[in-house]
Amino acid sequence: MSDVKPASRPRQDAPTDRPDAATVTVLAVDDQPIFLRAAHQLIADTPGFEQVGEATSGPEALEMAAALHPDLVLLDVRMPGMDGIETARRMVAVDARAVVVLVSLEETPELPASLATVGAAVHLRKQDLSTRALQEIWTAHGESRVR
Repeated sequence: MSDVKPASRPRQDAPTDRPDAATVTVLAVDDQPIFLRAAHQLIADTPGFEQVGEATSGPEALEMAAALHPDLVLLDVRMPGMDGIETARRMVAVDARAVVVLVSLEETPELPASLATVGAAVHLRKQDLSTRALQEIWTAHGESRVR
């Protein structure tokens, strides 16, 4: 796990609570430390995005999302115990404003049909994640959400 810790300042629901309204806060969730390191670097390299926390399991992700209220969640599909699909379902039920991006190493044919039922915005292969992909996902799914 990297050095990323939860943000010390809790975010409020009003859009004016952030010093820079353009900053997109991100929670990364994966049981593999190598992906968490890669995600941390990717987020740091993406202008306007800030990682506010990371989790290594579904239950930990739900706890951190409730405390941090991230704008965007990068959520691994395959995790032991509570997988990313169930985590997304529960996370969105609590806070539908978060843009949940399900990520996996391989194409998951059943996911596109189930994205809407779990509340995820998109499924993306981990190797397709890039600064451009993050920005495009946020433009398409996040900018119009009421914060």
